Amino acid sequence: MNLEEIAQLAGVSRATVSRVINKHPYVSEAVRQRVLEIIEREGFHPNAAARMLARQRTEVIGVIAPEGLEPIFLGGYFPVLLGGISSAISHSDYVMSLWAGSTAEEAQRMYKRILGYKLMDGAVLISSIQDDTLPRSLYERRMPLVMIGPTIMSEVSTVDIDNLAAARVATDHLIRLGRRRIAHITGRHDIIAVRQRFDGYRTALEASQIPFDPALVDQGDFTENSGYFAARKFIPLGIDAIFASNDLMAIGAMRGLAEQGLNVPDDVAVVGFDDMHTASTLHPALTTMRQPIRELGSIATHMLIDIIQGKVTPPHRIVLPTELVIRETCGAIPRSG
Repeated sequence: MNLEEIAQLAGVSRATVSRVINKHPYVSEAVRQRVLEIIEREGFHPNAAARMLARQRTEVIGVIAPEGLEPIFLGGYFPVLLGGISSAISHSDYVMSLWAGSTAEEAQRMYKRILGYKLMDGAVLISSIQDDTLPRSLYERRMPLVMIGPTIMSEVSTVDIDNLAAARVATDHLIRLGRRRIAHITGRHDIIAVRQRFDGYRTALEASQIPFDPALVDQGDFTENSGYFAARKFIPLGIDAIFASNDLMAIGAMRGLAEQGLNVPDDVAVVGFDDMHTASTLHPALTTMRQPIRELGSIATHMLIDIIQGKVTPPHRIVLPTELVIRETCGAIPRSG
């Protein structure tokens, strides 16, 4: 059936049927119910493309990963984050479209498609990369946008944690335990949150009058292997602690230390960041800075939907709390077994 036939059966105009389907407020409740009953009885399904054209909506939320696909499938953080996003979308009228470019060239082609066509009603950017042109371009095209993580754009809504404060708490904890040669494994330096965690680490050292040694900082890529190789570099430098920017690198560092016969935490204490599920199952269990990863994704998605529907006026900023989870690898708690 088509709109005209539904309208004839309901004794109303085609325009009225269209308003009912598109949930327009200026329709009496009696007429709305009559049209809906006929639609249900006749098994009528409006043409999706026509509805999108009429409403200027795609009913699609884009989830954009500037870092590419590898962190999504190999990292511990991104799958949990996507779970929070997906859960929020599943309770709405929207569907999710995932965009990720594995190389710089793929990312540029992806950006051109996103910016050149009306492919989504709004977008969630799941990381903040320095000098990334996409957030500014989306904002200038008036696309609803929420970023997970920090940004230098004051016009854009964000959901984030206080990375600097969290990293300082983690480093301060190691200092209070008597550690003085504290190494730091960072992630990619073009990620704003990574730089903030480095700043928190350095601030903690300086506040305790511990000289900053650039040799005790190594850039990883959030993978376990990068943590492993960083730890191997640090061992000859006489370190007594490692603070890693995520749990995977902390786990890799523990493997590198063990291979060289060093005991965690007696010889070298280790603290991670994220509190992945595996952190509590390791032997020794990993001390880490917990961030509410799933909630970051869920809240960002709900905020975006509210912006699309005009319920929230951007920019809107939410900062979620973090918590230091003390386990065995820092030396504060005796090892079990």
